[in-house]
Amino acid sequence: MQCVRRQHVRTKSQDLLYSAQIEEAARDNMKLLGLEGDTDLQFLLNGGDLLKVRSGSWKKIRYFKLQEDCKTLWHESKKTLKSKQTFSVEDIEAIRTGRQTEGLKKYTGDALEGQAFSILFKGRQKSLDLIANSEDEAKKWINGLEKVISNMNNLSPLKKTEHWIYSCMRKSDKDFDKKMSPKELKSFLQSINIEVDDDYAKILFEKCDTSKSGFIEGKEIERFYKILTHREEIDVIYGEYAKTGSLMSTTDLLNFLLKEQKDSASQTDALQLIDKYELDEDAKAKQLMTKDGFLMYLHQPEGLIFNQAHKSVYQDMNQPLNHYFISSSHNTYLMEDQLKGPSSTEGYIKALVKGCRCVEMDCYDGSDGEPVIYHGNTLTPEIFFKDVIQAVKEYAFKTSAYPVILSLENHCGLEQQKVMAQHMISILGDALVTKPLGDKMPTCFPSPEELKGRFIVKAKSRGKLEDKFSDEEKAEDAGSVTEEEDDEGEEDEEKKTDKSKSMKVAKELSDLVVYCKSVPFHGFEDSREKQSFYEMASFKESKAVKLAEENANEYIRHNTDKLSRIYPSGLRADSSNYDPVPLWNAGCQIVALNFQTPSTEMDLNHGLFLQNGQSGYILKPAYLRDPATEFDPITLTRGPWLNQKNLHVMVISGQQLPKTNEKESSVVDPLVKVQIYGVPADTNEKETAYIANNGFNPMWNENFQFEVCVPDLALVRFLIEDHDSTSGNDFIGQCTIPFNSLKNGYCHVPLFNQNGDLLSSARIFVHIMVVDSE
Repeated sequence: MQCVRRQHVRTKSQDLLYSAQIEEAARDNMKLLGLEGDTDLQFLLNGGDLLKVRSGSWKKIRYFKLQEDCKTLWHESKKTLKSKQTFSVEDIEAIRTGRQTEGLKKYTGDALEGQAFSILFKGRQKSLDLIANSEDEAKKWINGLEKVISNMNNLSPLKKTEHWIYSCMRKSDKDFDKKMSPKELKSFLQSINIEVDDDYAKILFEKCDTSKSGFIEGKEIERFYKILTHREEIDVIYGEYAKTGSLMSTTDLLNFLLKEQKDSASQTDALQLIDKYELDEDAKAKQLMTKDGFLMYLHQPEGLIFNQAHKSVYQDMNQPLNHYFISSSHNTYLMEDQLKGPSSTEGYIKALVKGCRCVEMDCYDGSDGEPVIYHGNTLTPEIFFKDVIQAVKEYAFKTSAYPVILSLENHCGLEQQKVMAQHMISILGDALVTKPLGDKMPTCFPSPEELKGRFIVKAKSRGKLEDKFSDEEKAEDAGSVTEEEDDEGEEDEEKKTDKSKSMKVAKELSDLVVYCKSVPFHGFEDSREKQSFYEMASFKESKAVKLAEENANEYIRHNTDKLSRIYPSGLRADSSNYDPVPLWNAGCQIVALNFQTPSTEMDLNHGLFLQNGQSGYILKPAYLRDPATEFDPITLTRGPWLNQKNLHVMVISGQQLPKTNEKESSVVDPLVKVQIYGVPADTNEKETAYIANNGFNPMWNENFQFEVCVPDLALVRFLIEDHDSTSGNDFIGQCTIPFNSLKNGYCHVPLFNQNGDLLSSARIFVHIMVVDSE
């Protein structure tokens, strides 16, 4: 969250005063970050020249400097309307050392390796490719930025709030006198997303101006801060349980944990929380928790809505691969739309870092004998297949150790198919699965645990897996065979010129296809009779949704021993997404979405795969793994899937909600929608009233109740919007949680932006109660 301010013309004396304030603010923020006196950080604060690289002909020197808030990086621009540009370190996704990005590899030479680095941003913001004056300076830039990012991330929510408010207050001090006038106070409130009328602003100001000087300063500003950050709802909760001289003893805290949070806690657990989060050393020594310590606890992982036991891998990972939902990406190489958007290896890196376990590669013949990846028959640029495989190797297991499926849509001729095979073998090495695990012909998939750290190729191939275990030599025809096309591909069926068109597959590539052989789908009966477990079909969304609606139980039974991949319609030129929930309800494992496109559907995908250690594999409920299952999400007959729950949600308050408009005067009118996604009977939505002109600390205090029949398949989404009576509401933030990962009791809900990135300080405060239906 950033405060925006206009530049003011200053006199010489004001300039001197301003410079002194800048230095003092920088020292304060260095201390807050735990980096007081750090030489790398001081280097960033002094700033320096960097060569910005955009192309072979566009390489220009720009001055970069970390601002005194130790959070905002400023750099000059030669554009008339953008002479100065800034971005927050909170917007940085990663810093790459050396010539790792496509731009630096293409437009700079090996000699600059030690001086080069790149800043990659969250969302769709273009990365910065930079060259420092020397290797030593490059290290200082990289080390300094990494320290700031790391220490900023490790700040407690309360410290983040303090840091942000402090920065906003200083920026509202227009005449740099460390005092706040009534006008400056109102400007400050607007900057933190609160709009108040003049009468209320006057009352608030007079309450703090105890000296009656017409300004507030020093201790008066501290008083203003306390009024601003005071949370009445915490007072009420704390007061109800703090029975030991107005403080909370271990017994008091244990009562709260047992009664409100429904924790199976002990006296020892309560004592550990006091020892961990109490800020007052005297209170801690007496085994007491103050209100500040209690609030600190509620802001920590123990006080968040997501069950911490589900944050690590907690499910059985020894089931066959097809018994899991698998986080899957479509057109992974794209950064934007599929007609003319950029292609990049960064698409793969971003998806893999988010836990994606199935990435797609549309492969075509390239010049100079090198296969390329791009969206065929469009203006999307080409990237080398070998560069993608290299990027996948480097980032596949950063977030999850479990297997990655390489889904190849193969349009290459025989020669370049051989090159593809060579690249995968040479780059991925022993991590590439090239033969079945074990010495005998398998009868089912291996498990994610058995395939840890491995790559599986999904593509068309010739012959059967059984052939690898046959003593008989099979006749080959010129190293290739023909095979009917399956449903793979983006074109609509009515536009296909020849559905039975044949293609040739090189033996070298075919030999790499072991557990995921692409085959066409000719109906469930045909699949039962002819399809081996390792043969899988890809379904266009329209066909998959129709099957999930009209033949749900048959689809579920099909998916109990085979894999199904779903992909978006080729008509989605904007790379939008379809609703994945009905496909998960039908047991489909590889429900591929456009990871590059912010959407409700991607929020749901992120929410589902947030659990189980973000491994990218979620074990399907037992009734989706049983070949004789009677489960049908549409009709919902009686069975083990019916486990009816009542969900009680009290939406209490919000904290530091971001603006939807960068204008200093803009303020949001937030409302909260609580949405249930799952089987049709469970799908529901309820919303609060909106709170006018307050995104900093809105209070709703509204109760909702939901009946949930199949909690195993339900997702709960908290959506915060800016109310607009004349047009559609604007998105502020959201959080999606699997129903079974909800925590009971009072908890904070972290919020994510449209790109799925965490909003560092924004949260809502709720009370959750899940009880069995009578």
